[in-house]
Amino acid sequence: MSDRYAVIGNPVAHSQSPLIHAEFARQTGQDMVYERLLAPLDGFKETVQKFFSAGGKGLNVTVPFKHDAWALADVHRGDAPDAQAVNTLKSENGKLAGYNTDGIGLVTDIKQNLGFQIAGKRVLLLGAGGASHGVMFPLLREQAQTLVVANRTLEKAQTLVRSVDKRTGAVATSLDAVPYADLANSQFDIVINATSAGLSGEMPPLPGGVFAPGALAYDMVYGRDTPFMIFARNAGARAVDGLGMLVEQAAESFLIWRGVRPRTAAVIQKLRG
Repeated sequence: MSDRYAVIGNPVAHSQSPLIHAEFARQTGQDMVYERLLAPLDGFKETVQKFFSAGGKGLNVTVPFKHDAWALADVHRGDAPDAQAVNTLKSENGKLAGYNTDGIGLVTDIKQNLGFQIAGKRVLLLGAGGASHGVMFPLLREQAQTLVVANRTLEKAQTLVRSVDKRTGAVATSLDAVPYADLANSQFDIVINATSAGLSGEMPPLPGGVFAPGALAYDMVYGRDTPFMIFARNAGARAVDGLGMLVEQAAESFLIWRGVRPRTAAVIQKLRG
């Protein structure tokens, strides 16, 4: 019987992860199946336990369960201890191990696929939820000049920034947390939308003028031209969606589960059609 994997979330019907992992399995000769798993908003733990009790090998975790997955995991690996959010679960010797591959996926996509360097750049991160937690430390490791977290609720952004331990080696990066209104007189080289606003066709309350000349506007939402991307493009920025991040973080999850890292360029190209 093929090893069983899935992506768990709510909503989850839109997820491209099954197609991505099917390509990875075909490419690497792995005997596995990968499906979508819809969990009730109040039933994440029970759904995960049922999946693994039935012999499931691993789960990708998407919105809104990444903090729930952190709490549920018996042990935390890789970037998960810093992120305090988990997007990859694996059964390891009877225990549930939690990983976070979001940040590696984002950084790999920006640097390798888009050819945009992060070191020395002014970076703005929109949102302070699980997605932001997942990418904070990998971004800091890239030695950006500044990293500003903006959020509707300032306290959440401040909590995220306070959680950062400078002993990660990110001492060269200036960190700050601000409400959206305070961005009016600031410019950034990279603006990352880590909110889920694009899923519902909404736009973060971002003032005009935040995009520096030649800026990259990156929306973690994929498969649609979001209001954030349109706003950024009209402001002269290079606007991209999160499909590359999705594929790159999936490749890292695949490596954790199967011990081999698949090639990603052809999969990204195929998904873009």
